[in-house]
Amino acid sequence: MWYVIEGYDGAQVLERRMAAREQHLQRLVALRDAGRLLLAGPCPAIDAEDPGPAGFSGSLVVAEFGSLEEARAWAEADPYVEAGVYERVEVRPFRRVLP
Repeated sequence: MWYVIEGYDGAQVLERRMAAREQHLQRLVALRDAGRLLLAGPCPAIDAEDPGPAGFSGSLVVAEFGSLEEARAWAEADPYVEAGVYERVEVRPFRRVLP
């Protein structure tokens, strides 16, 4: 089943986000290479493609996991969680309709 994983950035975490970014991306690439990633990306804190020093308000991942517990465990092991970038993470089932 598909799951939506939303990570919400804390305040003043851009430097920590950038330091953990490569490890975070490696996990997403592994999901993609396994055919389990629908989409992933950050949410700019301002209305701009490149928010610069404003940073990001969080991230969104839609990926396939065997269960809600598996999706939560994957999300909790994210380098952004370990680095203190996300102040909270929400995981919910997602029903893909389009495309």
